[in-house]
Amino acid sequence: MLEYKYENFYEAIEENAKVNPSKTVIFIEKKKVNNLDFKQKIDTFARFLEVSGIKTKDRVAIIVGNSAEFMIALFAITKIGAVAVPINTFLKHEEFEYIVNDCSAKMLISSPSLAKETKNLLYSTTVEKIVWTEDYDKFDEKNYSFSEVINNIDTQEQLLGSPSLDDLACIVYTSGTTGKPKGAMLSYRNLFSNAVGAKDAFRITAQDRFIVFLPMFHSFTLSVMVILPIFANSSVVIIKSVFPFANVLKQALLKKVTIFLGVPTLYNSLVKAKIPWYFLWFNKIRIFISGSAPLSEKVLNDFNAKFKNAVLTEGYGLSECSPAVAVNRLDKQKPLSVGLPLPGYEVKIVNEEMVELPAGEVGEIIVKGDCVMQGYLNRPDATDETILNGWLLTGDLGKVDQDGFIFIVDRKKDLIISKGINIYPREIEEVLHLYTGIDTAAVIGIKNDVNDEEVMAFIQLKDGVELKEIEVKKYLKTHLANFKIPKHIYFVEELPKNATGKVLKRVLKEQIHKGIFSK
Repeated sequence: MLEYKYENFYEAIEENAKVNPSKTVIFIEKKKVNNLDFKQKIDTFARFLEVSGIKTKDRVAIIVGNSAEFMIALFAITKIGAVAVPINTFLKHEEFEYIVNDCSAKMLISSPSLAKETKNLLYSTTVEKIVWTEDYDKFDEKNYSFSEVINNIDTQEQLLGSPSLDDLACIVYTSGTTGKPKGAMLSYRNLFSNAVGAKDAFRITAQDRFIVFLPMFHSFTLSVMVILPIFANSSVVIIKSVFPFANVLKQALLKKVTIFLGVPTLYNSLVKAKIPWYFLWFNKIRIFISGSAPLSEKVLNDFNAKFKNAVLTEGYGLSECSPAVAVNRLDKQKPLSVGLPLPGYEVKIVNEEMVELPAGEVGEIIVKGDCVMQGYLNRPDATDETILNGWLLTGDLGKVDQDGFIFIVDRKKDLIISKGINIYPREIEEVLHLYTGIDTAAVIGIKNDVNDEEVMAFIQLKDGVELKEIEVKKYLKTHLANFKIPKHIYFVEELPKNATGKVLKRVLKEQIHKGIFSK
């Protein structure tokens, strides 16, 4: 049973301001925000929300890039017991419209750079007011300036009570790789369970500094790089854009960053990139965390050989689990494993009848613990299909070894069954990633005329490399059984990916069915 120091996010912010008011909590470009100033800004914005009619349990949407405003809005919304809904900033108007209406958001916080896609949500959704985080050309009774609100609202009177541990804190929408996105309802207990576990696993202290360049709206970034630092009274270095990436490294060096969160494609690029010697010598990063997609063994080994003063550690999670489930520990790792469950969580491998399988056998990964979401918003049927007797069915196939380490084999939905034999795309992708000229690869199954599945591979080559299908197949045949060899191999300029670099296999399947690829 996990124990929790706080009932809600604001209690942590309040204590940080009391214990260490002058400590810098946010570094952003040349600006700094200390704990006391951060709390005051949150208090001010929370008061504005109250005056604007936002009440306990009301939803407030956040469509904002990485910024101090994102964090202030998130913690102000939750301070008064309202529910924050961070939304993927890469979506378009109709997609925003669907999510905002689905959660019945009364207010929207938006970046003016996204105004083309968000300004008309005032007229097509439940949103009554928009607060713009920067200069906007039309401020009126429905369009407010974030900076003016922060500087002009009186914070003396607080009308609403504080939320409790099991109250709803955030609604995080799944990426929608299949059908419409679903809103995972996450409580303070859900998110704090991640913070407690990650603080222990990564030995986080108040001296740590987290660099945030992945989108804050993503559940992994939100939990590990926004909420965890506040929970631990650490500091956050905010990077507004990942481009140019040289700036990310520069800020990591100058701001003495110690915790770095990335995705496999990024670590693959860092392995190949010419990193300045002074960065390798003088950076303070002690942990590189990888999530969102599987990390190949080659990248893991090459990265650790290059960055000798830090540990690259892989974890596993999903939005429905707040999101982290497991992670390799700093002193206890296994290649290709996503590590051990975080403290207080249970993980089992089960068959189709929900019977637990012995170590080494492949089945569906199910999770139980304080991380498991309250359910999907407005989707009781989907919730009942996903959560059974407190166990969350992840839809991921995996196995557990004798030491309890979890190994992800594939997505259950990605499993290919050809002539009655199970084929795991990730196994083929791992072999492809080892080939010298291949940058990224994705493997899918496509049903043929007799309803059997055929293996198809999509390959993105490294710059300047040319390859033929026959060469790749010849290579694969020396490493894989014949039934695993793709029937067709397609070379693409760039594989379709989501905001965190995960390949969208659904898009590839759609393109096949539309006849975009043919042999």
